[in-house]
Amino acid sequence: MIANIFNTFANCFKIPELKSRIIFTLLLLAIARLTAAIRVPGLDGQALANYFTVQNASGGGGVLGMYSMFTGGALEHCAIGALGIMPYISATIIIQLLTAVIPKLSKIAREPENRPKLIQYGRYLTLVLCLGQGFAMSLGWENASSLFSGFQGNLVLYQNLVWYRLQTTIVLTAGTMLLMWLGEQITERGIGNGVSLVITIGILARLPAAFTGFYDSFVAPGGGEARLNLGHALLLIVLLFTVTAAVVAVTQAQRKIPVQYAQRAVGRKVYAGGTSFLPLRVNYAGVMPIIFAQAILMFPAQIFQALYVKWKIGIFQEIYSLLGAHSWFYMFVYAMMIIFFAYFWTATQFNELQIADDLKKNGGYIPGVRPGPATSNFLHNSMHRITLAGAIFLTAIAIVPDLLSRTMNVPIAVSQFFGGTSLLITVGVLLDTMRQMESHLLMRHYDGFLKKGRLRGRF
Repeated sequence: MIANIFNTFANCFKIPELKSRIIFTLLLLAIARLTAAIRVPGLDGQALANYFTVQNASGGGGVLGMYSMFTGGALEHCAIGALGIMPYISATIIIQLLTAVIPKLSKIAREPENRPKLIQYGRYLTLVLCLGQGFAMSLGWENASSLFSGFQGNLVLYQNLVWYRLQTTIVLTAGTMLLMWLGEQITERGIGNGVSLVITIGILARLPAAFTGFYDSFVAPGGGEARLNLGHALLLIVLLFTVTAAVVAVTQAQRKIPVQYAQRAVGRKVYAGGTSFLPLRVNYAGVMPIIFAQAILMFPAQIFQALYVKWKIGIFQEIYSLLGAHSWFYMFVYAMMIIFFAYFWTATQFNELQIADDLKKNGGYIPGVRPGPATSNFLHNSMHRITLAGAIFLTAIAIVPDLLSRTMNVPIAVSQFFGGTSLLITVGVLLDTMRQMESHLLMRHYDGFLKKGRLRGRF
């Protein structure tokens, strides 16, 4: 099987169009990585990088360390890509949610010719979010001791703070807009989803640090006792393969609802009936519930930490500890919010009324279910049941890194690759990219990545 995969990759470079798309994608991803290396003028990026190195080595880092992972390390280096691509993703999500509640936007979204208009709205909203988040980031770096717990020193090297804030806001906004443009160019002229690949390449850039942290866990410092032993190594390897296989299986899992189309006449033409199926994905919400839960839980902890630093009131410190990323209360609330947002995202994106209406207009029906409201209720109940399975799976995957860090004292830089958002995004993006590559191969009569030439999953 491994030999077949290597042969398939070799075949990819035998097709001129696919070869040019792959090379184009790799070049633009290399440019995207430069935004995590070029530092914002007027900031001591090395001091913050040293702080994050100590935090990751001690198993800390918290939500800011997690955010830095999504930016590919740009945050901890005070780089121009410190905002990452997240403002663009946030803007896209906001536009999608608004289309579900604003009739005018919903009408625009249903018409394919108006899709560029929605994309343009997303770009404008991205610019607004970047300006706001860029200014907030400049203030955070300016008051680094309150934002980064335990940080000593000053990151800002400029005396003129007004010029520093203006410059930093513009530079960070430009960095995110560049990443957005690179992502769109990859989607249009390269291979795979560009925005998702930008996030994935930032996550994979942390692999060398993860390997180093994994190795250091088995090396005894100064002749003492090592943090982990051979038994832990075998357990971690088995867990990694198990979790990865589960993510791949559930990412592709779907329930196939049979659909029967009746014979119908349109003018003088008679169209024969047939049998098809309606795929309902088990993990319909993807990684969005985890991202929503992390984003919401990040703010209360940071607010109470800032309040404690300013006022030195003990209750603020206790609440901050309760909401800390490694507390049991945090994990419980985190799990409940993932389940809630799994249902919330599915409810806003899965329109069973429209699907039932489209089936009725095209002469389709589900065997044993009457067209119209009965079909809508059947789809709603079916999606409700499989969403529960997907939500429980997401919750289990999301808490694996925290459990490893807590129970086995695995460094957070290592445990992040055993589950959570990073693994879900990486697996999902790689599967999507492989599907697109397969489509080019199969059109030119080459074998795909699997023997039957098709990537698929069953539920």
